[in-house]
Amino acid sequence: MSSYQFEQSIAIRASATAVEQCITDLKLMHRWLNPALRCEPIGDWSTTVGSKSRFVIQIPFLQPTLISTVVQREPGLVVWGFDGFFKGRDRWECQPREDGTYLINRFEFTIPNAIVRYGFNTFAANLTRQDMQAQLRRLKRVAEDVYIKSGESLPIRVRQPL
Repeated sequence: MSSYQFEQSIAIRASATAVEQCITDLKLMHRWLNPALRCEPIGDWSTTVGSKSRFVIQIPFLQPTLISTVVQREPGLVVWGFDGFFKGRDRWECQPREDGTYLINRFEFTIPNAIVRYGFNTFAANLTRQDMQAQLRRLKRVAEDVYIKSGESLPIRVRQPL
């Protein structure tokens, strides 16, 4: 069984609080998630450990589904474990910086089914990487918008003379 790890990151000119809100608020998530991916809470929406959701990929004639459970939660960190046609973890970490937030998304998984694994390797691996990058760019726009509307401000960086 093959293991995969895709890691993407992006610098965002917004507080870690604003970025984290975009990862934990379902309405904000729907603004940056791939439109072909539907996220539905199982029960009430929450990102506390043990909370569950269903991610459904909107593919014609198929709707592959992952059941996702929050397995780790700390300020600035959410890790979803998932099971379905993939098994793995999706880790979102906000690292506060002087000029905003550095967001790291690490998607680690295995594909137990040989036919699904072949299809992923043949057709979807590069698309998955590209989609992760596009999602981060959309999330950046949403987080910066949320941050601007919040009225918060980042510290102004002053350059020291040489």
